[in-house]
Amino acid sequence: MLSSGALSTLIGRLGERCSVPESDWLRRHAAPITIVAPPRLLCTAAQRRNGQGSEEEAEKAEQTTPEKTLAEEKTQLEEQLKEMTEKYKRALADTENLRRRSQKMVEDAKLYGIQGFCKDLLEVADILEKATESVPKEEVTSQNPHLKNLYDGLVMTEVQIQKVFSKHGLVKLSPEGQKFDPYEHEALFHAPVEGKEPGTVAVVTKVGYKLHGRTLRPALVGVAKAS
Repeated sequence: MLSSGALSTLIGRLGERCSVPESDWLRRHAAPITIVAPPRLLCTAAQRRNGQGSEEEAEKAEQTTPEKTLAEEKTQLEEQLKEMTEKYKRALADTENLRRRSQKMVEDAKLYGIQGFCKDLLEVADILEKATESVPKEEVTSQNPHLKNLYDGLVMTEVQIQKVFSKHGLVKLSPEGQKFDPYEHEALFHAPVEGKEPGTVAVVTKVGYKLHGRTLRPALVGVAKAS
């Protein structure tokens, strides 16, 4: 049997023979080691990256949103301005048309407000004209002073009333020899008349009148036609 001292010596020698540097042994026998980060750490990193992207997108959105809002407001204001301008133009045109119509109505009222009164006076003028025409001209002499004075008075009255008519825009129509105008003349008959062109007024049986260019009473006439 080996003593304890011999046994210790033997073990020491075996240890020297079998000893390998730690680093060489590890390089030969150690398996590759992969360091795997815990899932929680990975999620945190991803969240950090996503957070950075979200922050950048938010910053961009914050930068673009006011510009977009201002552009939309500008467009709306331009549309409102255009609409209000069109309404203003239409209202202005309506006001101008109303002013013109009102002005014309006032002018027509001034011009033609006496139309009914003038028509009544035309009958008086017709009577005066017939009275002067009925007096024999050969009898109007100094030998018949009463008849002459009466005739002169009728003529003066007729002249004066025609002056009043002209002052107020009332003009006599005596169209003998003129071309027939249906707006100013009323044809009572058509007949061939020697020395008269067809379509012209040959005879005036009753004079007409115009008030400020508007026919108040057409002249009653006879129209010549071809034989």
